[in-house]
Amino acid sequence: MAVIKASYNDKRLLARLIRAEAEGEGELGMLLVANVCVNRVRVRCLDFVDINSVEQMVWQSPGGFEAVHHPYFYQRAREKEIRLAERIINGERHHPAERALWFFRPDGPCPAQWWNQWNSGRYKLHCFYSPVESECPDVYRVY
Repeated sequence: MAVIKASYNDKRLLARLIRAEAEGEGELGMLLVANVCVNRVRVRCLDFVDINSVEQMVWQSPGGFEAVHHPYFYQRAREKEIRLAERIINGERHHPAERALWFFRPDGPCPAQWWNQWNSGRYKLHCFYSPVESECPDVYRVY
């Protein structure tokens, strides 16, 4: 069962985003980025109080994704990434992004905190950051 509302076009948009952000990190890297994306739509806290759809999440500004500024993002969605997006939309979670709302790619080690959020782990080149439960209980809710 889907944990967020997502039309076929939403799934394609999410697929394009996860490919553009993390294709070089393989299937798991793209699933982790998708976890962050779906979490941003699910929660009503911090920078995401007014983010209610995949489209709003992808185009959020400020605070959105760098990939939307590059031509690679605008290529057609592929079935492989659409299937990955669907897995996360249907509730699949992966550590270290199961509760993460942010990720970034530092030049070196992951800082313990980024924008006052705690590092929940690293996968290849991306560091993931999760809020504490008192700041965003929604992301800790089981669905």
